[in-house]
Amino acid sequence: MSKGLVVQKYGGSSVANVERIQKVAERVVSYQKKGYQLVVVVSALGDTTDELVELADKINSDPSEREMDMLLSTGEQISVALLAMAIHKLGAQAISFTGAQVGIITDTSHTRARIIKINADKIKEELKKGKIVIVAGFQGVTLNQDITTLGRGGSDLTAVALAKELTAGSCEIYTDVEGIYTTDPRIEPKARKIKEITYDEMLEMASLGAQVMQARSIEVAKKFNVPLHVRSSFSTKTGTMIIKEVKMMEEVVVSGITLNKNQAKITLCGVPDKPGVAVRLFQDLAVAGVSVDMIVQNVSHTRLTDISFTIAKADSAKAGKITKAVAKKIGSSDVLLDEDIARVSIVGVGMKSHHGVAAKMFGIMADNNINIEMISTSDISISCIIKKKFAETAVKKLHEEFGLNKRG
Repeated sequence: MSKGLVVQKYGGSSVANVERIQKVAERVVSYQKKGYQLVVVVSALGDTTDELVELADKINSDPSEREMDMLLSTGEQISVALLAMAIHKLGAQAISFTGAQVGIITDTSHTRARIIKINADKIKEELKKGKIVIVAGFQGVTLNQDITTLGRGGSDLTAVALAKELTAGSCEIYTDVEGIYTTDPRIEPKARKIKEITYDEMLEMASLGAQVMQARSIEVAKKFNVPLHVRSSFSTKTGTMIIKEVKMMEEVVVSGITLNKNQAKITLCGVPDKPGVAVRLFQDLAVAGVSVDMIVQNVSHTRLTDISFTIAKADSAKAGKITKAVAKKIGSSDVLLDEDIARVSIVGVGMKSHHGVAAKMFGIMADNNINIEMISTSDISISCIIKKKFAETAVKKLHEEFGLNKRG
């Protein structure tokens, strides 16, 4: 008798080589033997995606986004086929599919497509036959049959969307760490695994640089209340549950600290202080698909002002070009690009009911002679832009001063 449906997602590190693919196959088959139906979402092997990006760059430094999707989607096609073969060798039935084959329909935004709908009939048919269904993560297809990809970490989104569509009993996200930690254990060895975290906190952490899960996948999980279990593919230990509410969550002021070194800051200097200038700049950036994070505009006393904003470092060249074009049109004096920055953030739903959290964070920075260049806040997070060389020191000091080292 079936115990229900489980959707499992395995990241690139979990299927990085033959031995690891075989281990994943063993784990998947063990679930089936316990009576579960399995839909398994797989990422590309190891660093395959990065290697394909490098290969494309050698051919053309400014490739078509459509052709990049054609190229990058091949990584997952390799991994799903190999995993199916490994499962077959263990005597179980399995079948692999691309995103297009299982009806993951997306919009036409190449390299960052959004899922419109999923036609899961083919998956359901194969599950009824007793097969383990393996789906290529990170990809879909437009109504015009163009292959698309869902952005970095898109396999998480594939798994969550399938779990929702198939009404799965659980959605397990397997990675190379044992769950969500208070901060990156590679930076702070005293980082602790969090047993439970809310969708809101995890979404904030993912958006601010935590690399365990894709932010868009958390948004979908929250919207449809899909419980997520983040755990290690190298261990059977319980990981971190991402759920709607956590008991006693207001007692913990700060739940985690994130660091994002892949940031750049652009400053538009000597901007005429008049209506319409900012909208002109940020409209042009939006049209080009550049996401802007923090924005600071100084108060003008001379009818001229400076506008600073942060973006992903990968968008530096594109954003710099657009900003210089706008600067020329409006008569701005200069455009400065700074890629030597990092964003350090503290996150916690408890901030809503505790005063003085920002003051404490700024005090910790001051005590360690770390200058804050920009500040951004939300209900449950505070972010500071600082020089990259101070980033890891800031993480360690904040982790210690907010008591995350001691919490069990």
